[in-house]
Amino acid sequence: MTLEKALITDFLSGERIATVLFNPEEYTVSKDVNYARAGVLGLSSPITQFVHGNAETLEMELFLDTYEDRPARDVRDLVKQVTDLMNIRASLHAPPPVLFTWGSLKFVGLLARASQRFIMFRPDGTPVRARLQVSFHEYKNVALEAKEVKRETADYSKFHQVIQGQTLSGIAAEVYEDPGLWRAIAIHNQIDDPRVLTTGQRLLIPQLPYTDPDTGEVLR
Repeated sequence: MTLEKALITDFLSGERIATVLFNPEEYTVSKDVNYARAGVLGLSSPITQFVHGNAETLEMELFLDTYEDRPARDVRDLVKQVTDLMNIRASLHAPPPVLFTWGSLKFVGLLARASQRFIMFRPDGTPVRARLQVSFHEYKNVALEAKEVKRETADYSKFHQVIQGQTLSGIAAEVYEDPGLWRAIAIHNQIDDPRVLTTGQRLLIPQLPYTDPDTGEVLR
């Protein structure tokens, strides 16, 4: 069986950034969420309410080695391929999101921390072996969140993809349980003619109550 190597690729462009020569011995995936607790007079326990989830974290140690190269090159060149992921990209105004894949593991994240430890050197002091402790934080944007999280009430904005024959009033009846609230969808998506919808069109369904930005009218 061929040994599958871990890969780091640019999540947006698909360009390969680095191939891990030696797979990590282990990795840790962690996630936590925040809850608010409020004590209520007369109750034996506080009321707990979900606030928000925090980013999932992937942590591991990467082993980098150039000692077997002839001539043995500076291992810092390999280290830099990884640590450069924390540099700001001019086109993004931020470090790039990356996809870390190894077998069934697929993690989209941002490199948040990298600790370098050099453990072997040439006689002239050039490092040829290093251990790199890295921490990736889960990457999410609005589009990914909307795609993955399915909100079941009108209390949250969500996307809706138009199917053949659908009308705005029909969509409003489905998501708001009131066909008369189609105007909130039309205004939010800047639809001039509510009778004309394109099959496959993606509409952002706003949360209620919705305020018309032009007139100030509140739709409930």
